[in-house]
Amino acid sequence: MFSKPKKHSVSEAPPEIKEIYHRYSDEGGIMTASHLRSFLIEVQKEEKITEEETQAIIDHRDLNLESFFKFLFGDNNPPLLPSTEVHQDMSLPLSHYYIFTGHNSYLTGNQLSSDCSDAPIIEALQRGVRVIELDIWPNDSKDDVDVLHGMTLTTPVALIKCLLSIKEYAFVASEYPVVITLEDHLTPDLQAKVAQMVTQTFGDILFCPTSETLKEFPSPDSLKKRIIISTKPPKEFLEAKEEKEKEESQKGKPLGDEEAWGKEVPSLRGGTIADYKQNSGVDEDDLKEEEDSDEAEKARQNASDDYRCLIAIHAGKPKGGIVECLKVEPDKVRRLSLSESQLEKAAETYGKEIVRFTQQNILRVYPKGTRITSSNYNPLIGWMHGAQMVAFNMQGYGRSLWLMQGMFKANGGCGFVKKPDFLLQTGPNNEVFDPKAHLPSKTTLKVTVYMGEGWYYDFKHTHFDQFSSPDFYARVGIAGVPFDTVMKKTKSTDNSWLPSWNEVFEFPLSVPELALLRIEVHEYDMSEKDDFGGQTCLPVWELRNGIRAVPLHSREGDKYNNVKLLMRFEFI
Repeated sequence: MFSKPKKHSVSEAPPEIKEIYHRYSDEGGIMTASHLRSFLIEVQKEEKITEEETQAIIDHRDLNLESFFKFLFGDNNPPLLPSTEVHQDMSLPLSHYYIFTGHNSYLTGNQLSSDCSDAPIIEALQRGVRVIELDIWPNDSKDDVDVLHGMTLTTPVALIKCLLSIKEYAFVASEYPVVITLEDHLTPDLQAKVAQMVTQTFGDILFCPTSETLKEFPSPDSLKKRIIISTKPPKEFLEAKEEKEKEESQKGKPLGDEEAWGKEVPSLRGGTIADYKQNSGVDEDDLKEEEDSDEAEKARQNASDDYRCLIAIHAGKPKGGIVECLKVEPDKVRRLSLSESQLEKAAETYGKEIVRFTQQNILRVYPKGTRITSSNYNPLIGWMHGAQMVAFNMQGYGRSLWLMQGMFKANGGCGFVKKPDFLLQTGPNNEVFDPKAHLPSKTTLKVTVYMGEGWYYDFKHTHFDQFSSPDFYARVGIAGVPFDTVMKKTKSTDNSWLPSWNEVFEFPLSVPELALLRIEVHEYDMSEKDDFGGQTCLPVWELRNGIRAVPLHSREGDKYNNVKLLMRFEFI
């Protein structure tokens, strides 16, 4: 028979909560504001809370066990530091922060045939993403600029539409700057047109550097409510294009579409050099004529000047391989882009050099081109090497994206999270952090999973099982540096919409500054794949000690109305 709780049934306090209540209440079983303050100081580690604040929390009323339990499981007892408060130092250069970064931000689905639109850009900005990527190409008539994933069957969207949406939604979720990274496949006259579009659209909120190259990046504080453009300077773009064309003509390989054509992208249009020239409006004979014509060269330079002046964060790959790419120049900062595969390969030999590079410069990591379904990768590899822009397909829902969303719950959800000090420091002998080092444990996170509730109200009653209540279990673990990464699991409950586990897990952490607490709930299914019941990822360094109500989210990262867990966090 299908068993489920009555509509208004109330979950019962776990045994440990009852014990704590009796410990902090008077002989008559009543918890006064004074008792509650003692609990908040000793168990919840809220040392600075005053009696007046405590009285306000409980509305000047004493608590019985039921109301104390309701208080603990309520919305005003979240697991993280206040979610709307930026509390980190935001006056340091941009290179000192992890930045919430999107990849191919205009795609609605897969990388090869989905529609391009401003809708995913708007959604990303509403979620706090601070770096939007646009691939810009000539339109079919070669007189305007489209955004699309080149050499594929993705349907284009006009650049101006994307720019207008960025302007409207840039600072809805955060007042900190938005960076637009342009993957530029344009002729000089269209670059000039982009410069005009960008200038007219953003006006005074556009950040234009006073010199062509920056010695140090500005701070997020100094760039509040500003738009920043990052791309290759036009001259470097043309040189890289010509060099790549020369290489590809010798190898007979198809042309890619990212960062000097280094990205591994399957092509549905063949991707030959001739295709590219046809799509970009550049003919080989025209190029030769331009090269031979001083007037044409001068016109090209003039057309590019306005465009060049917009570029605040210069991108590009120096010639000479990874060693040259990672060279730190004393008076010039820049952005380097590597695919996830290129980063992993470079990290095998040059891990410390990558860390040194990212202390001043910006490293952007993007998904390898074979991720045609818009899946993602492990962001911790980039973060532990200091990469600021770990670019994700925001429509690629799954565990990797949950980690990304978890990281940027930190620092008030403003889209910028300060990198740990050890990634920014240089030792007395000019040494830097070694990502391969096996470090001793700094602390241990003790996690108690008491119980959960809310599925009865947020899911159809036949969602998990047609004829019985669900059999929930929780997965709890750490995503972090390799030595800290682990997942554990509770037992399954039997036929209950109000699962009670009361299980304890301990997680030794060597790098707690980069650890994310992973929490998932699933419903055990004997005959089919277990059903998903919610998830969240929480930055360990912002966890609040004590007993907390932990809201769960959908696969897409949207918070459920009622589903939450009661958990306890202790650092021992």
